[in-house]
Amino acid sequence: MGKEELVSYWKSRGIVKDKRLLDAFLSVAREKFIPEEYSGQAYEDYPLPIIGGQTISQPTTVMIMINTLELKNTDKVLEIGAGSGYCAAIMSRIVKEVYTTEIIPELADFARKNLEKAGIKTVYVLHHDGSQGYEKEAPYDKIMVTAGCPKIPKPLIDQLKEEGMIVAPVSHFLGQKMIKGTKKNNKLKEESLGDFAFVPLKGKYGY
Repeated sequence: MGKEELVSYWKSRGIVKDKRLLDAFLSVAREKFIPEEYSGQAYEDYPLPIIGGQTISQPTTVMIMINTLELKNTDKVLEIGAGSGYCAAIMSRIVKEVYTTEIIPELADFARKNLEKAGIKTVYVLHHDGSQGYEKEAPYDKIMVTAGCPKIPKPLIDQLKEEGMIVAPVSHFLGQKMIKGTKKNNKLKEESLGDFAFVPLKGKYGY
């Protein structure tokens, strides 16, 4: 599959209608965010291994999550789980700045190098336990969690602006439900976007 085929698929299924997001996807080379041996599979719609036993999510999952956040060009975004830096790279094409945390040191380095190669300067990679959020830059307009959590960590809700949005896969029986939360009166109003499978969140509020 190629980039254009993925875009056609998302448009035809109504998965992504936001032209800014589709343009952001087209402008970021996924092959720069995966190990070289998988570069021929860069635009297949499935997850690929990266380093540290982790994966880069399939393109459709990435786009569903980003699309859910209704990003604006003034947004400050916190991402929990930098992985290879790919999600943050796409979001950086739309928003003001992205802070992305990664608990695995070699993965934080991998993400940093990939973003540098791609010439992206508005993403800040932090080797940090993202399950605790990142208090120093709070509050955030939007938060994305790219690992399955037992429940949405309280520090993330605390660090989200009023009316801000968070998207996270939350454990539910055998898998995870993708939850979109909107902060109203210091509480999250939640809705489910269906079943997904992610690696588990590590750290104080993870597994």
